[in-house]
Amino acid sequence: MIKQIKNSYCCVGLMSGTSLDGLDIVLCRFDYQSGRWEYNLLKAQTVGYPSDWKMLLADAPELSGRALMQLHRDYGRWTGEVVLDFLSDCADRPDFIASHGHTVFHEPHKQLNFQLGDGAMIAAITGLTTLSDFRSLDICLNGQGAPLVPIGDDLLFHDYAACVNIGGFANVSCCREGRRIAWDICPVNFVINHLVAAKGMSMDRNGELGAGGRILPDLLAALNSLNYYYVAAPKSLGQEWVDGIFWPLIKPYAAHPLPDILRTLYEHFSDVMSFDLQPFTEDDRILFTGGGVYNTFLMQLLQTKLRASMVVPNAELVEYKEAIVFAFLGVLRHRREVNCLQGVTGASDNSCSGGEIVRG
Repeated sequence: MIKQIKNSYCCVGLMSGTSLDGLDIVLCRFDYQSGRWEYNLLKAQTVGYPSDWKMLLADAPELSGRALMQLHRDYGRWTGEVVLDFLSDCADRPDFIASHGHTVFHEPHKQLNFQLGDGAMIAAITGLTTLSDFRSLDICLNGQGAPLVPIGDDLLFHDYAACVNIGGFANVSCCREGRRIAWDICPVNFVINHLVAAKGMSMDRNGELGAGGRILPDLLAALNSLNYYYVAAPKSLGQEWVDGIFWPLIKPYAAHPLPDILRTLYEHFSDVMSFDLQPFTEDDRILFTGGGVYNTFLMQLLQTKLRASMVVPNAELVEYKEAIVFAFLGVLRHRREVNCLQGVTGASDNSCSGGEIVRG
């Protein structure tokens, strides 16, 4: 039987996404009462990546082994220093830090993954126990190592029929036949932000550039026909899939106006997301979070194709839900409880995943 040391925790959650927007940091309190977990978000901040860090993170997959390990330590040091600054005006001392790290490699079919940001260095800099590397055990158990957020959806956001996050990639989790399942749906901001960067833009604000374009029917048909979308969950996506499968379909259209390419992509994203969410009815509520919900045009397209009620919460939950859940994954790991579900990832077993570097 698991020994439960206490039922209230104050902890930091760290999340860095593939869109390279920055490092999301939250300070949360989690309380377990009457058989249910509740959370309270005490403070939240996104620290944007300086241009040099953004370049280093984007180029990390091409580094030599030695250079990658040096970056692993350096990014851990930078992360620790950012956390110290974040906590400088906080009265509560956290029990620990739970860090997602920054994904460099995600190839679960090869049992290969790597999350940048050395937990030992974060612990050394902050003086706080640090939990990190939440994906590796699941991948070693033949799982996808993703998505990891669904355990939080199940225990913290169970009032919704499904939870969708639209960030670098869109993903969903829901309950079917009494068990939680989840999968990555499609790339979103990871692709859009890359395309508009050529115009000196960091994003297509409100989807306005794409909204002014025209759909390219042949490109849309090719994208909608990608095999991944017709494979049953569990399944996950990474940069490798985008580089090898997605971009080759777009490159032949490089001479077309960018708004037309973006307009086609928005149609594609809304087609694929609505296809995956079509089992939900008018009586269901779906929670939408992630930076993609600020893309007004994409959300309008989705609204026309979905039957279920689309719920967009307050800005803090929209922007920091994943960081909140990673803090919660740290709580479950600290308590030696399951924090990674085999029904979600396809692993051979549930697991209590993550490494814990104990300080103090």
